[in-house]
Amino acid sequence: MNKTILNIFLILFFFACKKKENTIERQFLPLEINETSGLEYYNENFITHNDSGGEPVLYEFNKNGKIISKSKIDNCGMNDDWEDLTSDNENFYVANSGNNYGERKDLSILILDKKNKFRCNGKIKFNYKNQINFESKSKHPYDSEGLISVGNKLIIFSKDRKNLITELYAIPKKPGSYEIEPFYSYNVNSLITGADYNEFLKLVSLVGYDFVEDGGESENQYLYTISNFDIDNLSQSRVKKYKIPVGKAQIEAVKIIDDSSFWLTSEDEGNGLPRLFKFKI
Repeated sequence: MNKTILNIFLILFFFACKKKENTIERQFLPLEINETSGLEYYNENFITHNDSGGEPVLYEFNKNGKIISKSKIDNCGMNDDWEDLTSDNENFYVANSGNNYGERKDLSILILDKKNKFRCNGKIKFNYKNQINFESKSKHPYDSEGLISVGNKLIIFSKDRKNLITELYAIPKKPGSYEIEPFYSYNVNSLITGADYNEFLKLVSLVGYDFVEDGGESENQYLYTISNFDIDNLSQSRVKKYKIPVGKAQIEAVKIIDDSSFWLTSEDEGNGLPRLFKFKI
């Protein structure tokens, strides 16, 4: 074989075999949304909210990180610990579900009218059927930070510091009080902080991070894809896990772009500004 041809062949072979690297783009966000903890599309922009005692406000911002509008949510209670955000054609749904120490008895999901200035259309109140003890503890399975909309149901993904799995709970989209129990689980070996679902792709995406025993910050952030997602046949779904190269920035929300690209947001964690990421796997 001609030496030049051989060299070309070897170069092409090298690049064909080279491991595909994940890529990420970053955009700083204003400190006003320093605890961004949910992400949805709205008017060709994004909607987010703060968590853990922030104002009951939805923030609209663009891809350049500029806040376009703010909408205070009246008559739907306080922001006790808003953790995730999802939507359908009619409403936004905000998960007031943060429960770090397992003490809360007022968990709920807010129903906000998309077409009427986010008017409160009621609350979906819920409790965990299997929870009997409400004493404060750091390791328990009754926290949740992931919420998706699937048909006429909402699906909650738990944040489980005890077993490092995520359990799935289904709940109707109608106001009322519900007792819920898990119908499936995934062994994610991390703490799930956000979720999204794309009906066309039948794809769920989760974000999470490693559990740190002493409560310190984890440097390992992950994105999960769950393909073939069908709530009536979850045994056929397939999970893949990807490390997100962002250091100590805690990822709190995810929005699917396509089957290999995702928007993510991170809290500031006291180390600077919150950020918007575009992550490609």
